[in-house]
Amino acid sequence: MTDRDRLVPDEGLAPGSTAVPAGAGPLEEFSDPPRSQWRDVWDQFKTHKGALMGGLLFVTIVLGVYIGPWLWTIDPTHIDIRARNQGPSLTHPLGTDQLGRDMLARMMAGGRTSVSVGITAMLLALGLGSFIGVVAGFYRRLDGPLMRLTDLFLALPLLPLLLVMMLLFREPLNAAFGPEQGIFILIVCAIGVTSWMPTARIVRGDVLALKEREFVLAARSIGTTNTKLITRHILPNVLSPIMVSATLGIATAIITESSLSFLGLGFPPDFPTWGRLLFDATDYLQQYPERVVWPGLAISLTVLSVNYLGDGLRDALDPRIRGR
Repeated sequence: MTDRDRLVPDEGLAPGSTAVPAGAGPLEEFSDPPRSQWRDVWDQFKTHKGALMGGLLFVTIVLGVYIGPWLWTIDPTHIDIRARNQGPSLTHPLGTDQLGRDMLARMMAGGRTSVSVGITAMLLALGLGSFIGVVAGFYRRLDGPLMRLTDLFLALPLLPLLLVMMLLFREPLNAAFGPEQGIFILIVCAIGVTSWMPTARIVRGDVLALKEREFVLAARSIGTTNTKLITRHILPNVLSPIMVSATLGIATAIITESSLSFLGLGFPPDFPTWGRLLFDATDYLQQYPERVVWPGLAISLTVLSVNYLGDGLRDALDPRIRGR
């Protein structure tokens, strides 16, 4: 039977009408099935090859530093003077340091600290920046004071401010939470409090544009409260710049923590981070240059992967780029 035989006979059809396949339902059955927003986001995201590679690399790094110690069970703090300053081998794939500690175990332990600091500090900065940006953009009376506060923080020199915060609050927090937890809280708060300003400026600009759009004005005309306007109409449409700021914030926080540790103001010497490993390796740069390569390469790959991931998320979450 041909396709022509499957068609309903056209006797009695109105002029200009078209025959449909026999047994077919309403015309809606021939339209494409409805697609969810997240399906569109994924379809757009997977076209960005760099973002896919960046996301895969970042997930691999995170799994390596968190699950790796379950497979490589050597204690990163174990000292073996007889095995000090060894090169890569089957027993120690990345060699050992000046105290005989396994570099692979220390790299994984340092990665857990650096990635945890990066993600936690990013969440703090993202929360502060998004809140201040939304409030400043939506409420005109608060726009001026909040933006002047943002300008004040932007004008402050970042590194000296971090150094002052580390010197002022290190001892009280160490006494309250212990040396490891106290310095972790201090570094996260210091990085988060000093890096929320770009997110606030970006979110504020998008909110100023969105609150004059037709769909927001229509929602306001039917009596929608400001809280619902912000949560249901404003925030979903500023998700793209927020996600980009989030990924860039992870990279910035990791670099900042590494800089503090490299300067000797971060975690204590017996608490490894990638920045601390770089700092310890500078004394043996001429004799053992590979000790600088491993933490430096880990920091570079992590920052590069989250930057590519943020680039892909920006394109995928922007409705104008998706054509919606």
